[in-house]
Amino acid sequence: MKYVILVPVYNDRESLKLLIENINHEIKDLNSEISLVVINDASSQQIIDEYPNIENIHSIEIINMKENRGHARCIASGLKYIYEKKEFDYVIPMDGDGEDRPEEIKNFIELSKEAGDRSIVGERVKRSENMLFKLCYQFHKFLTLAFTGQSIKFGNFTCLSKATVKKMLDEKSTWNSFSGSLKKIEKDLISSPSIRGKRYFGPSQMSFFKLLKHSLSIISVFRKTVLIRSALFIVFYILLIKSNASIVTSLPLVLLLIMIYSISSLALRENIEEFNNSLTNIHDIDKIK
Repeated sequence: MKYVILVPVYNDRESLKLLIENINHEIKDLNSEISLVVINDASSQQIIDEYPNIENIHSIEIINMKENRGHARCIASGLKYIYEKKEFDYVIPMDGDGEDRPEEIKNFIELSKEAGDRSIVGERVKRSENMLFKLCYQFHKFLTLAFTGQSIKFGNFTCLSKATVKKMLDEKSTWNSFSGSLKKIEKDLISSPSIRGKRYFGPSQMSFFKLLKHSLSIISVFRKTVLIRSALFIVFYILLIKSNASIVTSLPLVLLLIMIYSISSLALRENIEEFNNSLTNIHDIDKIK
């Protein structure tokens, strides 16, 4: 079978080089055709390097974008490019900083042999970040579950069948949230345990506020459920505090309304026309192999 690894990159040349070398090493004994598509999200520095150890990778393309559009849209554009331009059976999106571990690619490939049209997700069972980040991540999971009823334990690191990729290209929320969109369109995902790796270079770029925005982007995918749950909460909460109403007891309602406004604003980013035309943002393509 044919696999395409999709890697979004922004200003991380050293990590990309090490990732490619590690992928090349990890796939050496796999009897599959594995290609690599890198989406360069308009980096402000040169990301192309010399790659001496790529003999096990079938081909490498670096797609250089004109404008920076962010991580989620970078992946969405990559899925569209691969679906329209490449021959493949599965796409494996993964981060380029080492946190998605190349040694787990073989687990995806092994599971895909019996998966048919089903897709596989790397279910995060262990993280390598500090305690503060782990607490923030638990808050992110709680927030998503509370508002949507969905337990999402995976990120970008997945193995998507061609059928799933087609569904994601038809779903406008893919333009705003990869994991939210995947959870929405696929109800029968296969889970593969995944240990979050350490970044190859430098500290994580994911701050609390970026994680909060990430949570709200996922939540916005399920906004109908959010509105129903929020309306029920507001009714019951008003009944609960009506005899003891004050500025303090009203704060949860104010915070909820702020959340709903933020979710609605993020939902406006789901632009299917912009998604459909995303390949016009390609500046040029470097074919490394």
